[in-house]
Amino acid sequence: MRKQQALSMLVLFMLCLTLFVPVAPVKAEAASDAVQMLQQPLDDLDGEVEQAIADKVMPGAVVYIAKQGEVVKHDAYGYAARYTDDQYTEMEDPVAMQEDTIFDMASISKLFTATAVMQLWDEGLFELEDPVQQYIPEFTGEGKEEVTIRQLLTHTSGFAPSPSERLDKVEGDRADRLDFVLHEPLQQAPGADYVYSDVNYLTLGVLIERLSGERQDVFVERKITEPLQMQDTMYNPPESLKSRIAATEYQPWTNRGVVWGSVHDENAWSLDGVAGQAGIFSSAADLAVFAQMMLEEGTYAGEEILSEEAVELMKTNWNEAYPGQNQGLGWELNQSWYMDDLAEHNTLGHTGYTGTSIVVSPNHETVTILLTNRVHPTRETVSTNGIRKKVSQKTADAIYAWSAESMQDMVERLLTREEIDANSARSLGLHLTVISRYEQQGNQEKVLKHLAGFQQLVDYLHEEDAFNDSTYEDLVRTAAYLNVKWQ
Repeated sequence: MRKQQALSMLVLFMLCLTLFVPVAPVKAEAASDAVQMLQQPLDDLDGEVEQAIADKVMPGAVVYIAKQGEVVKHDAYGYAARYTDDQYTEMEDPVAMQEDTIFDMASISKLFTATAVMQLWDEGLFELEDPVQQYIPEFTGEGKEEVTIRQLLTHTSGFAPSPSERLDKVEGDRADRLDFVLHEPLQQAPGADYVYSDVNYLTLGVLIERLSGERQDVFVERKITEPLQMQDTMYNPPESLKSRIAATEYQPWTNRGVVWGSVHDENAWSLDGVAGQAGIFSSAADLAVFAQMMLEEGTYAGEEILSEEAVELMKTNWNEAYPGQNQGLGWELNQSWYMDDLAEHNTLGHTGYTGTSIVVSPNHETVTILLTNRVHPTRETVSTNGIRKKVSQKTADAIYAWSAESMQDMVERLLTREEIDANSARSLGLHLTVISRYEQQGNQEKVLKHLAGFQQLVDYLHEEDAFNDSTYEDLVRTAAYLNVKWQ
């Protein structure tokens, strides 16, 4: 503690001394545009994605990153369709991934379900704490009369992760299979714990249909995708779009062969491709429009999709009782396992089983999307969580490494997350203040000199166990990017 206090006094003395030293301005080369994101981390992301493809994490991907509504990266990699079976037999004519490739969104579909539900809330058709049974009488079973609509939206209803039987094994048509879902028993008491469950969103899909009088795909098109002009977003894409769609899994057990243009999820497929938990197909650019609507409090390009009050409810963490399982209505919150350095209390996101993910940061006004077809040709592949984190990490690097002032925001974030202590944050902040002053003056020599000093300070604090290896690597990497900018 005494060492850190002495260090803080030393840095303060350096600050007072250096602010009065005459300087000769040297113009730094511009690294980006008005959105203030450094290009180098975004460029470095290419190698990370290509390596993941080489490691067979996925055959292809699309990365889309935007800040303040301006696209800073939109690139395609690898293949949209490459294999004819789960033995990795190559197609004669594999289909290259394109920027506008359409992907099976898998569980990102839940965000569209939640949005549709909250549109009905905006119409005054229910309250969040209303019991589900009030609107779906056949939603019966011991304890289920206590399950609320909010609990379905936040995965705290008490249901198991999946239906007790795969729905394509249930006899009958779509109505019969949904009826099977509505009679599923609870696994535990409502509100007892957080358990991510498709049963919740299958039930919410039924709720949408009961309250609106329309099948979910019709309602979503009329109320969401059409007003937002999301022309690549739909359930059950037509055969004419197949050449633009990423193939998914080889499924001999459903007699579908390579699933390509049809929903991957067996339960959604058995429900004619329209379900609350899966079924949406979309492109990166379309999904970004949906995300931007959330950043703009429910309105995009003059179209109000949700009221500001509904958006605020969707962004609220309803799961404070379950640490680490922060959950809005539909949207997950503050999940560092895929949001990485973008994770903050109000960062929104979701992932999909097919290899999709989206991260929306209100604090940085950014949208970060990674779309992959990682289940092609089989779900038995390396986890995509590593590349998901890397895409978020490089987005954050591009933001924080823009300037010393941006790095100060990073230090504040680390302090808020209790990844560094107050004394360390103060020492780092004082040093970054010095660097920021020289940046404003355009003094390249002084910027580089004090960045070297910042690196020494970070090394020292790490040796003193002021923060863990992960935080150390984040600080070193970001400072290195800023250093390259000023070289």
